[in-house]
Amino acid sequence: MKKTIAVILGDGIGPEVTQQSIKVLDEIAERFGHEFNYKYALMGADAIEKKGTPLPDETIEVCLNSDAILFGAIGLPKYDNDPAAKVRPEQGLLKLRKTLQLFANIRPVTTYRSLHHLAPIKNNLLEDVDMIIFRELTGGIYFGNKQINEEQTLASDECEYSREEIERVSRMAFQYAQNRRKKLTLVDKANVLETSRLWRKVVQDIAPEYPDVAVDFMYIDNAVMQLIINPKQFDILLADNMFGDILSDEACVLSGSIGLLPSASIGNGSAMFEPVHGSYPQATGKDIANPIGSILSVALMLDYFNMREEAHTLRNAVDWTIKHLFVTKDIDPINFYFTSTIGDLIGDYVSGRISGEINKENVELRKSTII
Repeated sequence: MKKTIAVILGDGIGPEVTQQSIKVLDEIAERFGHEFNYKYALMGADAIEKKGTPLPDETIEVCLNSDAILFGAIGLPKYDNDPAAKVRPEQGLLKLRKTLQLFANIRPVTTYRSLHHLAPIKNNLLEDVDMIIFRELTGGIYFGNKQINEEQTLASDECEYSREEIERVSRMAFQYAQNRRKKLTLVDKANVLETSRLWRKVVQDIAPEYPDVAVDFMYIDNAVMQLIINPKQFDILLADNMFGDILSDEACVLSGSIGLLPSASIGNGSAMFEPVHGSYPQATGKDIANPIGSILSVALMLDYFNMREEAHTLRNAVDWTIKHLFVTKDIDPINFYFTSTIGDLIGDYVSGRISGEINKENVELRKSTII
């Protein structure tokens, strides 16, 4: 099978982690007889510095003519720390999502037994945690009208949703729930916000079409608390743009590191895959960033291509590295492995070059760890 993949390396650690994903994709292609063609494009601070805009027109064209998009990370401190900046890297990502109508952000959250000690909650609460957070991605307060007065003493951000915007992501969430544990939780603030009341009404209206899915409703303040005290209760979590952003970032602590979580942004004919983490500029060029979030995003891409066996093989490879504590500095600051080493190990597992036997002496030396 041939697929064209748009690759946007982005800012900070984006290029480093994405390069590991491409390394692994090449191993998948070799083992399963596929052909992946990569088309590179610019977005974010990288694009501003090279093209003067966070999203060049040619990047949109490359994405529209690709089967999927693999994206690294976005943002640099020079823009974050300048409130007066008129052009920001994140504008490129928001515009790309809107242009391609990537309306559903899908973020799986799972935990690993060997990493339970890293989470700030008790180990028994982490067993069997397996949820997917559905975040509406192209509407709400992030895209609403923004105003600030001339004196910069009064500001406003408009939050607006249409029934159509809510319904399309909700239907997708229901469909996922049908193929999992058949439970969907809508997270909102319907006791205060009119947009949340519309969300709740739309979900209630379409729920009878999915009679096998149990639906419940939870306010955002309670939901973030429940994520910590009883995370295994959740199957599919559905939320608007802002609440979904908050929920998915908080859920990262359950896995042990934000560097472990992938995401897929799905829309009308397009799809983009990226790790949940940011650009982490302090680690840029040091070969210490965690590539697992990006590599697991590739697994989601393979699912999207209906390459189920390939995706399963890749997830097994990730599980193998984590089980044997081949991890980066964010997980183990003393006995850690480098970004490129993790990519090599996962690629070797995918290709079948790894036997599974571990040379303990070489582990300590951080050399080739497999006999």
